[in-house]
Amino acid sequence: MPASGRPPGSWQSPPGPAVARASPPSLAPPARALGENLPIGVIVGVAVAGFLMALASLFIVACLSDRGKKQRPPMRKRGTMVVPAGAPDSYPPSNGPAASPSDTNSYEFTGYKSCFTYDELVGITGGFSAQNVIGEGGFGKVYMGSLGDGRRVAVKQLKVGGGQGEKEFRAEVDIISRIHHRHLVTLVGYCVTENHRLLVYEFVSNDTLEHHLHGEGLPVMDWPKRMKIAIGSARGLTYLHEDCHPRIIHRDIKSANILLDKAFEAKVADFGVAKLTNDSMTHVSTRVMGTFGYMAPEYASSGKLTDRSDVFSFGVVLLELITGRKPVDSSQPLGEESLVEWARPLLVDALETDDFREIADPSLECRYSKIEMRRMVEAAAACIRHSVTKRPRMVQVWRSLDVDGGSTDLTNGVKLGHSTAYDSGQYSADIELFRRMGFEDDLDTAEYGLSDEGEPGPGSGRQRQQRTAAGR
Repeated sequence: MPASGRPPGSWQSPPGPAVARASPPSLAPPARALGENLPIGVIVGVAVAGFLMALASLFIVACLSDRGKKQRPPMRKRGTMVVPAGAPDSYPPSNGPAASPSDTNSYEFTGYKSCFTYDELVGITGGFSAQNVIGEGGFGKVYMGSLGDGRRVAVKQLKVGGGQGEKEFRAEVDIISRIHHRHLVTLVGYCVTENHRLLVYEFVSNDTLEHHLHGEGLPVMDWPKRMKIAIGSARGLTYLHEDCHPRIIHRDIKSANILLDKAFEAKVADFGVAKLTNDSMTHVSTRVMGTFGYMAPEYASSGKLTDRSDVFSFGVVLLELITGRKPVDSSQPLGEESLVEWARPLLVDALETDDFREIADPSLECRYSKIEMRRMVEAAAACIRHSVTKRPRMVQVWRSLDVDGGSTDLTNGVKLGHSTAYDSGQYSADIELFRRMGFEDDLDTAEYGLSDEGEPGPGSGRQRQQRTAAGR
């Protein structure tokens, strides 16, 4: 075959020795020539096909993984709705997940609302067993319960009378369920039927402020704890008054409605419950009995409640923290049974002389911060003013107590003790009138937390009334 017959594109070596030229030509083309003969389109096609196969494999793996997740059984939570919450101290319903309370041992319920059936609550409370009763108040009994996952709850069984219908009740509960704050007891869920109205709350394990201040055989609550509780509960009430829409007036502020966790952080309970009953006669007779000793003067005379009525009641709680005395104590000398009337002149004297020994709890043995004591005394004196308009707002009270809140003027331009002329005897007569109206109601007040008292003992309505009035 002549040299000119080489396939086109073959490489021709340069002239060399004769021996090299004499060798017979190879029948196979060089390796490089084979690669160069493949069309570029084939190479590109193979690469694209490989890439597509890799993508398909990844898609199949992702689908199988997602299918496995969907087949997992969901959490058994009937009617659960996540309610967003906010900052660690204030939880409006639209700013992300809620922070947990400071007590790491308490159960986290914040952010959940659940509708329970009556049969479920029967099971949770052991058939509403008397052994599970942990409190009883003007609105009904409170039972200890346990959810399926072991979390404890407090089930409040409201008395059903001439109250709201189912639609109105659900609307009110929906408002309460959206309120989340580290110093307010969280509503876990509710139950509403034709004959039953029940509220399910988180269980707060360290009982009430009333228990720790006035319970027998308990260690003396030191001053730092008292100040911490005052500030915390003031924050919770400020949130109800200032940051809730619609604004919520508590209507029953008392030491028995301030629950404590293991770290002695305060949690205000029972807010919004008064509106759920909506029974005017029951409200007047039982609620006033339940709050005897905390009642604002204008409520005793007219039955009207405002946010400043809450402020007055909170002032009585502050007096309990300062003095260690009950709101009404029949064991005290005649004329000194009422904490408010006994403390009023002492508060003024203490602030004028800067000497708090006469007003401070003797069991503290003067072991308190004088600066903090003055703040609390000033706040208490301003809160229990006779004149509604001269009392501070709750936010002012909180700021005056909080170490980081700075100085707040609570006088409203009026010197303490000179807000208005007031007939103390008429106030006592008005209270006595309400006491007679609630004559037959037994209103032991420990609610939601553990109680050291059992079922109410036998006795006449008058005896039970006197026990309640004494703050037991």
